[in-house]
Amino acid sequence: MLEQILDFIHNYFVKEVYRGKFKISGNTLNVDFLQKGQYYRVIGSVFNDGIYKYSSDQLTDEEFTGEVWAMSVPPAVIALAGEIEDWLKKYGDAMNSPFQSESFGGYSYSKGSTGPSNNSGSANAADWRKVFGSRLNAYRKINDRFVIRRYKDEPVD
Repeated sequence: MLEQILDFIHNYFVKEVYRGKFKISGNTLNVDFLQKGQYYRVIGSVFNDGIYKYSSDQLTDEEFTGEVWAMSVPPAVIALAGEIEDWLKKYGDAMNSPFQSESFGGYSYSKGSTGPSNNSGSANAADWRKVFGSRLNAYRKINDRFVIRRYKDEPVD
């Protein structure tokens, strides 16, 4: 879920980008630049592209040439990701239902398009992006394609 959220806000909270050849063995990325519990992103791998938490990751062993982004995700964003996961557990099935309305046993309902608010619990349909979008906007970047990547050995201007 965290990866979907960071992609949605176009912000991976990148601290440094390391390019080169990397080895994953024993289901762990073997590097010395990440701290235990730090989030990082793998790009260029055959089996492991994605976001992981260092020392608690379960990766597929391989060697690859690519990038590892050392990230510094704020605790508030991680907490918000937990809230979104809880919201999806509660409303996810209703959001994925192909039915816009149902009627049975004297009960009927219709899904709207605005979605349940975080607190009201109404039966309107929306996805997590609409429900949590205003709270995520504080962390949003305009576009992640324009992220300045600072590589480990690159001089700072």
